[in-house]
Amino acid sequence: MSDSASRILVLNGPNLGRLGTREPDVYGSGTLDDLRAVLEADAPDAAIDLRQTDAEAELLGWLHEAADTGEPVILNAGAWTHYSYALRDAVSMVTKPGGTVIEVHLSNPHAREEFRHTSVISAVSTGVVAGFGFESYRLALAYIRRNAR
Repeated sequence: MSDSASRILVLNGPNLGRLGTREPDVYGSGTLDDLRAVLEADAPDAAIDLRQTDAEAELLGWLHEAADTGEPVILNAGAWTHYSYALRDAVSMVTKPGGTVIEVHLSNPHAREEFRHTSVISAVSTGVVAGFGFESYRLALAYIRRNAR
């Protein structure tokens, strides 16, 4: 793992603070604290900096931080995935040149309501992992640990 991947930002958008109680049939019964424990177990030598916000401006600030530091990002933008062009622009700042943002989703957006089928951030993300619950985050983490500069 490179020095830039010694800290990995795991950023979560709106309503993800309700994991464990919000539609467990869709999102699972695990909480963000459970997710943190899983990721820390997978990467004991890395600092997993897991954050959640319901404020779009705060998420944008965190992405600007990643753009400035070069730290890789695992991003579950929640509903903002589908319409936030400000978020798209911020992700683009992180991934250009050579940065890493892996877009993740607990559920498979393409198997859900039609409005969830479009992601405005996929085209500027390094990659997308969706539909595997917490495993989506674990797969993104594994990629970053093998490939982040």
